Parts: sequence; structure tokens; C-alpha cells
Amino acid sequence: MLLLLFLGAVMFYLLQEFLYRRYWKWGLNITIGFETRSAFEGESAYLREEIINDKYLPLPALEVNLAMDRGLKYFGEAKDNANVTDQSYRRDIFSLFVRQKVIRRLPFVCEKRGFYEITKADVIGYDFFFRRSYHDNREFRTFMYVYPRLVDSRRIALLCRAISGAVVTQNRLFPDPFQFSGIREYRPSDPMHQINWKASAKGQGLLVNQFDSTTNIRMKLILDTKDSGMIRQDKLNEEGIRIAASLAFRMVKERMDITVTGNGMKRVHLKEGAGQIYKLYEELARIDIYKEAEKICDEIKRERKKLLPDVIYVVISMNQDEETAGAIVSLAEKGNGVLWVIPKFFDRGNESSAGSIKEGEFAGGSGYRKSMRGVTVFRWEMEG
Repeated sequence: MLLLLFLGAVMFYLLQEFLYRRYWKWGLNITIGFETRSAFEGESAYLREEIINDKYLPLPALEVNLAMDRGLKYFGEAKDNANVTDQSYRRDIFSLFVRQKVIRRLPFVCEKRGFYEITKADVIGYDFFFRRSYHDNREFRTFMYVYPRLVDSRRIALLCRAISGAVVTQNRLFPDPFQFSGIREYRPSDPMHQINWKASAKGQGLLVNQFDSTTNIRMKLILDTKDSGMIRQDKLNEEGIRIAASLAFRMVKERMDITVTGNGMKRVHLKEGAGQIYKLYEELARIDIYKEAEKICDEIKRERKKLLPDVIYVVISMNQDEETAGAIVSLAEKGNGVLWVIPKFFDRGNESSAGSIKEGEFAGGSGYRKSMRGVTVFRWEMEG
């Protein structure tokens, strides 16, 4: 009797080993994907795992191994099986009966701007006795953009006023959305977004905001993402990208025509209307600040060859060397308005350094002084 039981156990072991070796991955469907296509820095999102065992052979243990960029950080219960080194590695164990589907949602926080994708998963199946393991690689593609975080709108408003002040003229050809001058009665030709609903509620009819005017200008934003210093300043570089995203959003929202270019990205042209801003966000998310880039001077030289009188330039660059300053000044030689935004760490010894200086001398980081005629210098300070 014992011999029969032993032979039966051996036959069962050999049979299940044969079945698992041949059929373990039949009907095994694995779908892994980001639940959202985009998010901003600091926001949370979910990675969805869907495992289907569509056959009449159970899988007592199935191991799914994933590698994800460490810029996306698991939290909560999802953090338990994660290990962060050069990447964020995760090992999930599933147990599936016959024809069963299991879904898991893994929360993570988007700690860094970037373009993230997962292209493969290592899958390991085990038999009933856990004596043998069976390996498979599943290839797929799921991706998401993490957009740069938008900065404080009140600080961006200071930049907008500096831009507006550079182009205000006697000609009233184009309404400037930053120069509010009063309220008047609504006319049929007025756009709906200019209606002042609070003031209208107090009166007898619709009232609209009235603005001063500037020339019909366009804006070109030049973003410098090359770190030319001896010591890397990644925080300042990332802040410059956030400023570009925030300023561009404000401009297109106010129906201004804007072109964004730089030494680490493709040129993006945004027509008026905020609906197109996500094209820029995606391009900014793809910027690799560690990739070798040309000096911003070369980008400015190309722009200088095609200067137009109705274009105002905004240059965002933390590099304060003499060559960069000279190139920026050259943009103003034909009368174009130029604003130089310099991300820098907060200087507690100089409380007034965060303001702007118009058409004066600029004291650079190396101690030299450069005539900045026609250029507004705006020092954008942040905590170190």
C-alpha cells in the first residue's frame, strides 16, 4: 500500500512537472501600464498590474519583476516589495487559480520631472512543489510624462509685469492683458473671458475689464539648460525649466503668441490659447540636463540673425559669465525688449537682490561689471 502511494506521488510529481514545463505560460496574459499619461512634479499616480491565468492549470506562485526609474517613488503598501538602487526595482508575487484575473494598483509619487517608460518585465513561474522555476521575458511599452512643477503664480506675475513694462507704448494696437486700467460696459464684440462677473453682479448689466495696450508683439523664450560651472547646480537648472513652463502657460493663457527654444530642447511654437501648452510641457519633460549641450550663446547668435522689431526676448539662464551676458545684450541692439531671468540661490546677506535692474550695470558671478543697456535683469531666488 505504501509502495502504491509512493508510486502515485512520484507519478503526480512527474506529471505536474511535465505540465508546468510545457504549459505554465499558456493563457498567461500580463498587462502593466501607467494609469495616467501625465502628471506634474510632486503629484501621485498609479501603476496598474493585470495578471490573467486563462487556462485550467493553476499557478501556485508567479513572480513579476519590474524596474522603474527612481524618479518615480513607490509609497504606502507598494513600498514594501520595492528596492531602490540605480533604479526602483519591484518584486510582486501572485497566486492564481484556474481562469483567474488579479489586478493591483501600485501608488507612486512623481519626485522628478522627466519622461518615464517601462518596456519589459521578468516573469518567473513555479510548480506545485516549488522545486522548479520557469522564466519568461514579457516586452511591452508604457510611458508617462512628468511635467515640471508650476511655480508660484504671484512670482510669475512679477515677470509678466516686467515683460509688459518693456513693450508699453503710445500705440494702442493690441490689448495688454497685464495692464488693467478699469471697467466699462459690455459690447457684443468683447470676448467672454474679459467679463468681470463680480462687478456685473452689483450693476444692472454686464461689465468687462479694460486694459491698456501695447504693440502687437510676439515673445521668444530662450531656455539655457547647460551647466557651465565647476560645480553642478541641478536645482537651479530645474528651477529654470519650471519658470519657462509657468511663464509660457501664463502667456498663452492670455492669448499671446510665444516660441520656446533652447540648447537642450526642440523649438516649440505656441499660438494663442492655453490648450496647446501641453506640447511644451512634454518637450520640457524630455530635457536631459546631464546631456552635453551647446552654449546658449550659439542659440542666441542664430536668433540675432533674424531679429524682428515686434519680438520681445526672455532668456532664462543661470550662467552669468561674460560671454553669456554679451550675447544677451546683443539681442537688444536693435531695440528689442530683452528680459534676462537668472535662477539663483537665496542670498540672505542681500535682501534686495531678488528684484530687477533695468538698463544699468550688471555685476556677474565672477565679479566683473557689464553694461546691460536695453536688458532687464531679473534675479529669481530660491532656497538652496
